[in-house]
Amino acid sequence: MELDLSLLQGEFDCIVLGTGLIECTLSGVLSKEGLRVLVLDKNPYYGGGCASLSLSQLYEKNQTKLSDDELVAKFGGPTGGSDMDKRRWLNNWNIDLIPKFITGSGLLVRILVHTGVTRYLEFQKAAGSYVYKDGKIHKVPSSAGEALNSSLMGFFEKRRCAKLLQYVSNYRQDNPKTHNGLDCTKVPFKAVCDKFGVDENTKSFIGHAVALYTDDSFMDVVASEVMDRILLYHSSITNLNGGSPYLYPRHGLSELPQGFARQGAVYGATTMLRAPLKEICYDGETVTGIKLKVSEDEDFEVKCKYVLADPSYFPEKVKETGKVCRVICLLDAAIPNTDNAHSVQIIIPQKESRRSHDIYIVCFSSVHCVTPEGKYLAIISMELDEKEASVDPMKLFGGVMKLLGPVSETIVLPSTLYSPKGDGKSDNCFISESYDGTGHFQSAARNILDLYQRITGKELELTNGEQDE
Repeated sequence: MELDLSLLQGEFDCIVLGTGLIECTLSGVLSKEGLRVLVLDKNPYYGGGCASLSLSQLYEKNQTKLSDDELVAKFGGPTGGSDMDKRRWLNNWNIDLIPKFITGSGLLVRILVHTGVTRYLEFQKAAGSYVYKDGKIHKVPSSAGEALNSSLMGFFEKRRCAKLLQYVSNYRQDNPKTHNGLDCTKVPFKAVCDKFGVDENTKSFIGHAVALYTDDSFMDVVASEVMDRILLYHSSITNLNGGSPYLYPRHGLSELPQGFARQGAVYGATTMLRAPLKEICYDGETVTGIKLKVSEDEDFEVKCKYVLADPSYFPEKVKETGKVCRVICLLDAAIPNTDNAHSVQIIIPQKESRRSHDIYIVCFSSVHCVTPEGKYLAIISMELDEKEASVDPMKLFGGVMKLLGPVSETIVLPSTLYSPKGDGKSDNCFISESYDGTGHFQSAARNILDLYQRITGKELELTNGEQDE
């Protein structure tokens, strides 16, 4: 590999190791603020742990090598077509290793707008948001009006749910007339549910499918925090003109780091894939740079003030925090009972799944430019406890897969979650957290803001992205 060493002279403010969403977002923020940033990835593709891979890359990652002809035949492609037809068909697959939607009014959208990277990206709204209850898939209501028309509840429960959602919408902390006897900054969300007499099923879908908690702990969380999450969900639907609160980048999540690479070039950042990283350099316990292997006989040291990296680059500096299992399922039709939706999120709450955490299903199609026409991609995700981690995933998710209809192929991707042992301030080595098993980026967005504050010593002030442009 030929390196242009002229781009690597002098000291960088920050060397970023990995091109995952968290790392690339921060590289975009820092380079826009005038810092000199170098982004390196050992992989031949953008995205790191949250990359979007082709079918051949996905099978190679799973220790299986298939030719183009074998892949085309296996997945129903144009077996009688020319080599160009086959290659074009295979290029339509962009399969996320960590599938997630972006909440329309969520923190990540605000961060992306602040960086200005959205000008390099195209987004498509997801068609629907669903929740599983009593053996059926139901559309998630987010407002009082939708609650009255929902199939999730009986007639009287609809009215109670509608009144609760209306209360959440009207509540203002500075206006006691809206409190209805409750100070929601001091009582748990359970008190609000009890006030309106909603049943356990209503509590479950509001907490899991609207407020997006992964277990039942939300009942003991201070009510105002849960209510803010409910309002975020509703605001996201409103901002996206109804139907769904979720966005997704066309061509897969790898488009996000590629967008930051294009933006970074504008602000002077340098990005390199297949980086021949040899080692991290230290002065005592403090990081001072990295060393690249230029040739068999030559190394090149790049100096920096601090390093930002995903956990895979510093196994000695991270601790295991959990396990996630993801099962990629290839389909020839939309998921049943979703009104033939081209893309959906389905949440199976903890009580329904009888598992340690909620189960998330995200489904995409050619509308999002991640599959060929007529093919669908459904990915099941769940964080596992110790007992579940030892169970065969096909047994663990066997019942869930029946919801998807006929499945032509499955690929299991187990992963371990890591978080840094330290905050990075003592060694100038700042490490991101692994992506959780949910179907959204809320925790990753919070990690971005936390890392920024630790690196710079100040909070990130989010703008509309237009000034200084």
